[in-house]
Amino acid sequence: MTSVHFLFVIFIVMLSLVMLLIIAVLIYNFIKYKESLRMAYWSDTINKKISEVIVYWDEKISDDKQFSLLSRNAPFRNLFLQKLVDSEKKFSGGAKDKIRDLFNKYNLKNEALRKLSQKKPHLIAGGITELTVMDAKDSIPRIASFLSHPSPQVYQEAQYAMVRFKGFEGLHFLDSFTSRISEWQQLRLLLSISSIPDNAEAAIESWLDNDNDSVVIFTLKLIKKFQLLSFYTKIIELMDRDSISVRVKAVRVLMSLENPETVAYLSSIYDAQPEDVKIEILKVTRFSKDQCCTDLLKRELSDDVSSGIKVNAAQALYELGHQQYLLALARDEASSEDLIQIVKYALQEKVC
Repeated sequence: MTSVHFLFVIFIVMLSLVMLLIIAVLIYNFIKYKESLRMAYWSDTINKKISEVIVYWDEKISDDKQFSLLSRNAPFRNLFLQKLVDSEKKFSGGAKDKIRDLFNKYNLKNEALRKLSQKKPHLIAGGITELTVMDAKDSIPRIASFLSHPSPQVYQEAQYAMVRFKGFEGLHFLDSFTSRISEWQQLRLLLSISSIPDNAEAAIESWLDNDNDSVVIFTLKLIKKFQLLSFYTKIIELMDRDSISVRVKAVRVLMSLENPETVAYLSSIYDAQPEDVKIEILKVTRFSKDQCCTDLLKRELSDDVSSGIKVNAAQALYELGHQQYLLALARDEASSEDLIQIVKYALQEKVC
């Protein structure tokens, strides 16, 4: 009888725990549901405010007391700021100005600045992004302090902010930057630079001498974008650098500067280069229309070299107008099967 009573007590306790768990889940779901309704209402209210400002941008809009009241709420202000940042990216001209007017009118810069005092990198980066998008130039000194932050997420946003605010002058973090600049970051920075000042030569030259390969590669892209022909000789010096990636990029930039001596120069240093650089040289000769490299291309097609080199040599010969030479190779019984396939590929024929 005692054991039955004990089991009954355990059953009651377990049942009570299950009921408490169910109640807790229901309460949690109810709270989340109410929160989602509130966020949906806030989002709709903010969207209407932004739309109103953009549509009636040239008219004076009366203050909305309900909106002003909501704007005192910290979570609402953070959502408002997020919506403004998202909207700014979608519009241009006067609409952008009106969005930034809202940012200033409701003093949302304080929300972004508060994020810069947080410890989590994604919050700091988010604050920098918001200040950048909203063109808060007076925040430049604060943002600049994050250029040496240990988190890539943070220092990349700080770099981008400096360039967005200051243009070419914002690139001076490159002087002492030791980490790798990702391809995506390089693209962002390049797109944010619209001009090169007259006194930029010394800075660009020092970046080309930098020990950081990604800084050198970014600088080469900068030279290519703005066609800075005066750095032609300096780029040639990079062909002695240990980094293969730097040499490959240097080859591309040399060709983009359209110097008539480039193909002859690249042909003269070809044999001393590693395979990746050789392939890049062969690729750029395809579009040069310069016949001075013909003997080199024919030699590489016949020598015992990798298929990658042979393919690019054959394609370059085709682009330079040597189709008959390639046809003769394809029909020559002495040619290997691999060579015939490579030549037919270059001739854009189906390999049987």
